Amino acid sequence: MKKILINNPGFIATMNDDMDEWKGGHILIKDDKIISIGKQPYTGDYDEVIDASGMVVLPGFINTHHHLYQSLTRNIPKMQNEELFPWLVDHYEVWREVNDEAIFTSAQTGLLEMMLSGVSTSSDHLYLFPAKCNKELIDIEIKAAQKLGIRFQPTRGSMSLSKKDGGLPPDDVVQTEEEIMQDSLRLINKYHDPHPGAMLRISLAPCSPFSVTPELMKQTAELAKEKDLMFHTHLAETIDEENFCIEKFGARPAAYLDSLGWISGNAWVAHAIHLSDEEIAKMGKCGMGISHCPSSNMRLGSGIARIKEMLKAGVAVSLAVDGSASNDSSNMLSEIRLAMLLSRLRKPEFWLTAREVLRIATRGGAAALGRDDIGELTVGKQADIALFSIDHLEYAGSLSDPLASLVFTQRMRPVDHLIINGKQQINKGKTNIDLQNLIKDHNRISNELISKAQKNTGIDFLKQG
Repeated sequence: MKKILINNPGFIATMNDDMDEWKGGHILIKDDKIISIGKQPYTGDYDEVIDASGMVVLPGFINTHHHLYQSLTRNIPKMQNEELFPWLVDHYEVWREVNDEAIFTSAQTGLLEMMLSGVSTSSDHLYLFPAKCNKELIDIEIKAAQKLGIRFQPTRGSMSLSKKDGGLPPDDVVQTEEEIMQDSLRLINKYHDPHPGAMLRISLAPCSPFSVTPELMKQTAELAKEKDLMFHTHLAETIDEENFCIEKFGARPAAYLDSLGWISGNAWVAHAIHLSDEEIAKMGKCGMGISHCPSSNMRLGSGIARIKEMLKAGVAVSLAVDGSASNDSSNMLSEIRLAMLLSRLRKPEFWLTAREVLRIATRGGAAALGRDDIGELTVGKQADIALFSIDHLEYAGSLSDPLASLVFTQRMRPVDHLIINGKQQINKGKTNIDLQNLIKDHNRISNELISKAQKNTGIDFLKQG
């Protein structure tokens, strides 16, 4: 039973109910949990010590929405200046070429990039299952996450409404409702761990109203509630989506989801930009979650989510980097900073503070994923802890508020230490993964996908649109 002592932190932000903060003291970890935390020095025994002087210590960040495979298609010239619908249509032509190696390598790349920015738990939304590809792609992502030691909550994504039936995706990347539901049950039975401290949980996630049939949306919600799972989708991301739902279903996106049993405390949705006061109030009343994706929302020109109103209404607001083709990064600290800055394009009463966005990235993420065992530094919680040294050039002059310095300034280096489930996965900014080979493989696969897509479609993806 190993004990790790985090000694004399420069600053501790617990993110507990009282938002306690202090300088100095200690955190003691035993196996996978925090067993002691306080303002006084620790005088007992331990097996390993981390000198945290000059470091800000806080819970590991929780990312609640991603598309890890999209790290293979960052920054493609043709899609650089497109809004969501054309952006999706063009990307589908490249994404339909993915294979097992592409999924494994991109999962490692995206997850490791997040870990290096302080993320200890991540979800992922993999909804693309090309006909010519292995159908057990979620299993491949899980193997990548287990190799890295990150806490993982993948969602079994799905698309069932292809272009010929009025949706956006090509016919060869969608599946039938029967295929989707069978594989969802397989994954739940094989991997889902409902116990406190679980390193792996499964959620269910139809992609969006414009790529999924109403029948699948309803069946997914029913199965998730039956199995006591969290369920997830995109919602109210763009005005195009709103117009699509009104034309096809006769209702705004949130009202459409409500009719299918989706406005629930078991659900969380990505983006949630274009919501009315009434829709926000209804989501808040049941404690529904949202993934705020500021970089993606700016990148695609989708709009500014009404985060302050959602927090006031009781919505479980979390933070997410979104897919790495609409960000195009998986840097959570950068996302935290942009969440604060984007809010300040609104009137001052809707501005978010540094502490609010950090809480969204920790406690908010735990709530959105349906967890109460992570997201705070409290005795009995899982030992998921990020340590950031602020003794560097970019923080010079900002130390009157060490915690806020992480948000207001732009960090230029990895997290110093990242502890997940009581184990150091990042130590002094270093990982055990061979980064050079990972980068080499990732770039090779990316080039292969784009080349195949150009050959099969005749589209020049390297020409800026």
